[in-house]
Amino acid sequence: MKLNRKLRMGMIGGGRGAFIGAVHRMAARLDGEIELVAGCFSSDPKKSKLSGEDLFLDPARVYGTYEEMARREAALPADQRIDFVSIVTRNNTHFDVTKTFLEAGFHVICDKPVCRTLKEAVKLREVVRKSGRIFALTHNYTGYPMVKEAREWVRSGKLGKLMKVVVEYPQGYAITALESGTTGQISNWRMDPSISGASNCMGDIGTHAHNLARYITGLEVEEICAELSTFIPGRPLDDDGNCLLRLSQGVKGVLYASQISSGEENNLNIRVFGTKGSLQWFQENPNELIFKRADAPQVVYRRGNGYLSPAAQGATRLPFAHPEGFIECFANIYRDVAAAIADSIAGRKPPKAGYDFPTIEDGIAGMAFIESAVKSGKAGAKWVKFPKT
Repeated sequence: MKLNRKLRMGMIGGGRGAFIGAVHRMAARLDGEIELVAGCFSSDPKKSKLSGEDLFLDPARVYGTYEEMARREAALPADQRIDFVSIVTRNNTHFDVTKTFLEAGFHVICDKPVCRTLKEAVKLREVVRKSGRIFALTHNYTGYPMVKEAREWVRSGKLGKLMKVVVEYPQGYAITALESGTTGQISNWRMDPSISGASNCMGDIGTHAHNLARYITGLEVEEICAELSTFIPGRPLDDDGNCLLRLSQGVKGVLYASQISSGEENNLNIRVFGTKGSLQWFQENPNELIFKRADAPQVVYRRGNGYLSPAAQGATRLPFAHPEGFIECFANIYRDVAAAIADSIAGRKPPKAGYDFPTIEDGIAGMAFIESAVKSGKAGAKWVKFPKT
């Protein structure tokens, strides 16, 4: 699946002071198949140049605007220009930046959510299709080996017929504003509707919970009843949400996402209940997956062991008892996308099983979730059907 060289990567955003940009760069280079060679690291040209210096890049390949980068990279010889670009900017820029690079002939990896609105996401799908390029979305939690194992359990029937899904993503960082009586110390752009879109909490972390449930179960949310709340005074968007879900095949669900849950750090977790048993996985303890039955003790499965499925073993780099975590799950997304890009460059057909990374369809599903939850919340927590996309 590989080429006889590394893939050349460009980056938009992720300059000095940006947390997620550094995570993407570490993940991309973990397997030695990708090299960062160019970028526009900030909307401020001076900051972009300084960030390029920090990364020891050729100054000629560090750009002041993403438009300039797409134009000049496309003009380079084929053996020099970037193969793909990683977009780690704010939500309101995703559509324009992605469209620019796809139309310039480059493959794209984009951070989530895919766009600011569902309408934009549907339009972007047409751009992706027309371009013929690879587009991937970094819902990184799907990259954990034990999340892949959980999906295999559902697919193999280990849980029996599914009945209920409970997925949670509580954080507590925003509670400091209520304790101190000021919102300034945790001010961020995700609370600005013109940048983040219709939701803060559901758009930022609720989408991860929604995507995790879809990935593991293979089910789609068909209807939602959501109560979204804003506990921090003066903020225009939600910081907490509680949702009831009606999924395909008659499965029921509960989704809770919060930024004001005192003491919680990044506690994404999921429980899936079936007629034969249930599973339980916690992102803060990602190397374990729990199986429970009504008539037997619970069993804990651990990453890195030979009794796991090929999907889980293929996403594992270290032997058992050596913990893997956040960077590695991001790296699994990059590795799978790199395989797809390499196949595209070499003119090879995709494998029969396809590739295992989130696509534009996952992005559209996420935007449908956000807007449906907001619609339900504004209607007084009434049931809302997901739109046809």
